[in-house]
Amino acid sequence: MTGRRPTIADVARQVGVSKGAVSFALNGRPGVAAETRSRILAAAAELGWQPSQRARSLSVSRAFSLGFIVARDPALLGSDPFFPAFIAGLESTLSRQGQVLVLQVVTSPDDEVAGYRRLAAESRVDGFVLSDLRHADPRIALVQELGLPAVTLNRPDIPAPFPALCLHDTPGVTEAVRHLAGLGHTRIAHVAGPDALLHGRRRRVAFLEELDRLGLPPGPVEIADFTAAGGTSATRRLLDRADPPTAIVYANDLMAIAGMTAARQAGLRIPEDLSITGYDDTELAAFVHPALTTVRADPFRWGELAADTLLALIDGRQPAETELPDAQLVLRDSTAPPGRPPTSPAPPHPRPPVKEAQS
Repeated sequence: MTGRRPTIADVARQVGVSKGAVSFALNGRPGVAAETRSRILAAAAELGWQPSQRARSLSVSRAFSLGFIVARDPALLGSDPFFPAFIAGLESTLSRQGQVLVLQVVTSPDDEVAGYRRLAAESRVDGFVLSDLRHADPRIALVQELGLPAVTLNRPDIPAPFPALCLHDTPGVTEAVRHLAGLGHTRIAHVAGPDALLHGRRRRVAFLEELDRLGLPPGPVEIADFTAAGGTSATRRLLDRADPPTAIVYANDLMAIAGMTAARQAGLRIPEDLSITGYDDTELAAFVHPALTTVRADPFRWGELAADTLLALIDGRQPAETELPDAQLVLRDSTAPPGRPPTSPAPPHPRPPVKEAQS
């Protein structure tokens, strides 16, 4: 036994039964006497036997893994606060279920399609999680063609047979606009995510619709890419306008924090000269100076639910679409009436405890 992994043949030899009996006992199947089952389980524990995932996969034609393909620049993926938390949520559920995550990061549409086809052709995954939905997303038809189940993060804008896990992000954006307008701001701008992504477009539309509802002029919108560099460039363009905004609503925290730095470099004080709101409520948001007013979502929980829902689908169940709690505005210190300091500091608003992925 030294130097090699014990097998069911070793367990069978020690107990004096057939390999079939060992297999039945270890998999909880009927046909083995209770006393024999106890002896088999004791021998397996003594020998340090562990199930072979490869053998398990072959026996039931399952990969016991889920696919998650992200079309982003790999160098920038780690700086996006959403994905580390979402992936941690996925892994938290999968590790408890004896499953694994197959993650691929690609940079072009052709590589993305090839990634889906390769994972399906090689039977490396049992299903996919689809994020960053786009207009008329071609992945819906592709995954249908591949014959694998999937879940989508929010609903696509085309018919899809897959369950959706919905986190309504627009209420948080409208709350941010309403908050700034309530402080007296009338020149409110927006740094949006890419319009090709449905959630980037949703937040931009929500921003403009809320301004219109409040009777305010449509604020300028700069399209960026959710990165710090994109947020910096967009902020500088807004501040270079003849009528620069007194407040900016950003589509994520990373761009908002970068925008704070760009504004200071331009000689502006935050929030006295410029109010700023973010989106995501990342851990850093509460520790920058001033602490960032932002919109709180829960990507970790989203990841847990995505894994749970997809595993249920793979097991032949029909899970219902899930509605997560609406994203909500968290007031901190980066907003104030235009041209005046805040009348009193925002009350402490700590983040909820962060769950850690189980390993």
